[in-house]
Amino acid sequence: MIILWTDALIYMLVLASLFAGFFIFRKPHFQRPLKKISASKTGMVSLLLLVFFIFIGLLDSIHFKQSEGHSTEIISALDFWAKPLRTQTEKTYSAPFSAHLYSKEMIALADGSHSWGYPRLKFGGSHLQNPDKEKLHDVLTKAAIGFAKGASIFILFIVLLWSYLHDRHKHLLNSSTAKAIWIVVFLLVSISYMLIYLSGYYHVLGTDKVGEDVFYQAIKSIRTGLVIGSLTTMIMLPLAIVFGIMAGFFRGWVDDVIQYIYTTLNSIPSVLLIAASILMVQVYMSNHAEEFNSLILRSDMRLLFLCLILGVTSWTGLCRMLRAETLKLREMEYVQAAQALGVKQSTILIRHILPNVMHIVLISVVLDFSSLVLAEAVLSYINIGVDPTTYSWGNMINGARLEMAREPVVWWSLLASFVFMFSLVLAANLFADTVRNAFDPRRAEQGE
Repeated sequence: MIILWTDALIYMLVLASLFAGFFIFRKPHFQRPLKKISASKTGMVSLLLLVFFIFIGLLDSIHFKQSEGHSTEIISALDFWAKPLRTQTEKTYSAPFSAHLYSKEMIALADGSHSWGYPRLKFGGSHLQNPDKEKLHDVLTKAAIGFAKGASIFILFIVLLWSYLHDRHKHLLNSSTAKAIWIVVFLLVSISYMLIYLSGYYHVLGTDKVGEDVFYQAIKSIRTGLVIGSLTTMIMLPLAIVFGIMAGFFRGWVDDVIQYIYTTLNSIPSVLLIAASILMVQVYMSNHAEEFNSLILRSDMRLLFLCLILGVTSWTGLCRMLRAETLKLREMEYVQAAQALGVKQSTILIRHILPNVMHIVLISVVLDFSSLVLAEAVLSYINIGVDPTTYSWGNMINGARLEMAREPVVWWSLLASFVFMFSLVLAANLFADTVRNAFDPRRAEQGE
């Protein structure tokens, strides 16, 4: 097993999230907002979609070496599972569910003559004798078979779950929120199995310029989006929390120094700072080529550095909010009483200030996640984001920029990256709205 830097940080983040969840569930003042989130259909459905994306990202974060012939390569568990998608490449562009290449070429016929037309694909639709007549019926039939198999797996799971649940836990299947969740799970399982089944016979989202499956690229890009959103947040949070609380609580010269730091940092154009940092990483890897003898190691280091520089430039907004909240909290009666009784300042910060600003931290984390995913796409589009060999929605959009100028237009790469990125960002934004409403103190006072 090979553990990349980003893999190790992802595992640490998962453990930290589990620990934070255990801590939050034990605190009484978090019970009301958590119950409100669990009762929200929109919030729970969007959380389910996020968990689905996270599962794919974690599956793609388990790396190991695999020997094929005389070569050894580093692949992930997702690569191993999706081997047909990874290895069944075509010559060049092909449209979704197509059995032919997208451009006409000179075709050598069996009798030795040549004809100008669309060559057949090596893998996509290769089982068809006459694609023009058979393809539509074959695609619909295989889609129905795949959907039925996925639905059967879900129904079997529900039957087993129902038989093992005690009567007092039947509400997990009967409440209105639970029904909405199970409907979404049913659709996710059935549609996912259908796409997997179809991918064994067709390129569901077509192929790109070098004949690589676009559906495979879009799935692989999920990990990059999650890494950018989650690891950047993990780097940003300690800086924002520590500096924000210190500036608001101690005030004076401490507040002045911290304000000077984040004001100065904000005055530097972030794009230039990111570009300079990426250039430094490239120079370092070029001078130490023996340490980065694999493309995946080089791309992983660049991805890690991009997370680091985004985290360093993204903490100032949350720091400002925490500073303002801490300035208010330090004047509250219970904090004044603790200071009058001689309680240590470190104890006041940990037991009184930090728990009362956590709702702002939670809201900001969920809101910033989607903006960071979009930031990766923008940075990769202008070639200062992740490594060009890394699968990401930004690189797919960057590649689609030239494809849109072709005649006929190659549109499926742009559509695939847009749909996947839109789904992840929409789920994150909807969940962020639910979290914000649940932790809004004004709504709590109104009894909403």
